[in-house]
Amino acid sequence: MASRSAHISSDKRFLIFFDFDETIVDETSDDMVVQTAPGQHLPSWLKDTYEPGRYNEYMQRVLGYLSEQGVTESDLRGVMEKIPATPGMLNLFQFLRMRQDFEVVLVSDSNTFFIDSWLRRAGVRQLFHRIFTNQATFNRNGRLILRPFHSHDCQRCPVNMCKQAVVRDYVARRTQERGRPYQRVFYVGDGANDFCPTLFLGTHDVAFPRKHFPMHQLITETHEATPGVFKAVTVPWVNAEEVMARLRKHLAE
Repeated sequence: MASRSAHISSDKRFLIFFDFDETIVDETSDDMVVQTAPGQHLPSWLKDTYEPGRYNEYMQRVLGYLSEQGVTESDLRGVMEKIPATPGMLNLFQFLRMRQDFEVVLVSDSNTFFIDSWLRRAGVRQLFHRIFTNQATFNRNGRLILRPFHSHDCQRCPVNMCKQAVVRDYVARRTQERGRPYQRVFYVGDGANDFCPTLFLGTHDVAFPRKHFPMHQLITETHEATPGVFKAVTVPWVNAEEVMARLRKHLAE
């Protein structure tokens, strides 16, 4: 599901994508939701149903179990709102909010309810022009129903979301709407599923992998194994203020 904010101005020079889990927030929201379970853990029979590449389907079962245990919408929202931001991230958001040069997009394999709960609590929902993630809505029984974002043919990504497809399609559509390309495209992420979209980036674009996380490791391995395949400039970060410092340099271009 793609949710939108206000009308997007066509004069923005830069496009920046953010992942959510362990990029914007310093935890994985799907892991944090386990705090609402009895004893703050899931039964083994449920955890054993996970299949690689099918985490979305697994989380559907987890949310069903939590509902059966009496976990409410308020319980889930409360846990999401307490997740800390990654170091420096709120300062980076403040920087982006004060500039008119950036079109800001969130692309995540989390879900609309988890993300929206956190963004609104942090007061940064309006920063994002678009949010691409799995749809999650409560049914009449109070159960959070999770739906896959889309289907695709990418062999690198989970069956419910290929972030490269999202990024590629969005850039193409917005370039056509604007009548010109962006000066640069940036991608800020951490996970293995954030590597795939950065393969789409060109030599003038910048990938910001969280240092020593899977995205960073995959970029490093690709540079070593197949030089030239990964084209974007790579700027690893520990604190999001390092991302901000790099963006400041590009503003002066």
